[in-house]
Amino acid sequence: MRRTLTSCLAGLALGLLSAPALAADFAGKTITLLVPFPTGGGVDLWARFNGPLLSKHLPGKPTVIVKNSPGGGSTSGANLFTVTAKPDGLTLLASSASTQFPYLLGDPRVKYEYKDWRAVLAGPTGGAAYVSSKFGAKSIRDHEKLKGVELFYASPGPTALELTSLLGFRLLGLNVNHIFGIVGRAEALLGFERGEFTIDSQTTTAYLRRSAGLVEQGDAAPLFSWGILDRNGKLARDPNFPNLPHIAEAFEIVHGKPPSGIEWDAFMAFLVSGFPAQKLLVLPKGTSDDILETYRAAVRNLLKDPDYLSKRDEIIGEYEQVTDAEAEKLYKDGTTISPAARAWVREFLEETYQVKFE
Repeated sequence: MRRTLTSCLAGLALGLLSAPALAADFAGKTITLLVPFPTGGGVDLWARFNGPLLSKHLPGKPTVIVKNSPGGGSTSGANLFTVTAKPDGLTLLASSASTQFPYLLGDPRVKYEYKDWRAVLAGPTGGAAYVSSKFGAKSIRDHEKLKGVELFYASPGPTALELTSLLGFRLLGLNVNHIFGIVGRAEALLGFERGEFTIDSQTTTAYLRRSAGLVEQGDAAPLFSWGILDRNGKLARDPNFPNLPHIAEAFEIVHGKPPSGIEWDAFMAFLVSGFPAQKLLVLPKGTSDDILETYRAAVRNLLKDPDYLSKRDEIIGEYEQVTDAEAEKLYKDGTTISPAARAWVREFLEETYQVKFE
């Protein structure tokens, strides 16, 4: 009898060790989704779209509130998250490329560490660049017609999201004068339509809604898309722009060889952060596997929800949000840069645009 009882207890212990972790239950809880930007912006809209759906699919249907904490280009809110968020599943951060770029650049304002956080959801996007048709170029294959031409591009500043365009245009050998102080791509597009700027890049949603009309009218010529990442992490053509070369293909058209080298490596770090991994939903350091899995399971259900599917394209655009291993890979790729690539881009920005990293 003693041997039987011992065997039963041993079997029970083994069963407990091998059983999957129980899902966290948030019944009666309030979850704070911290948005380090003002209300009304892209990340705020994205968070307010996903928040109620998370509430619907998390165990216990907790209340999810969005709290805006702007400042420092989003670094202030991210720093606050690092200091105050507990690993109990009750606080999330909506990170975006504006939060990731200062981290990649080694901005001294950054007190957060992406390696400490846990990725719940990734929200990719895409985009395309185009040039005024007055120069006679109809595609990137006509790059010779742009040689020596000074092009004007609207940008908030050299370390903003438009850093991807700044580096990308340079890689293609385009002579682009970046006009800083222009806030938002919508304002840049208006300036392009008025002829104040002669080269532009828009996210896919804005391009398809407005820029495509300029192409159809003959006022603009598409050059390339920024591309997407395939399952192997390689650049591939964006399905929204199947006839446009992606940036690596454009480079090969211009230079006759595939891109490589430290400048390309630096560019790719910001490209992935700015497009395929543009928006991230994260839990704080120390969050347990069962809480993480509870959130990821909620996202898996969210992505099939009719309420989500009916509004997805209007709110978040043409790219599917992802979770699990796919989100984990985008999260890692979008927040990683080699020391050599970081040193190169910092030196370039310091020497060319007098950016100070102190």
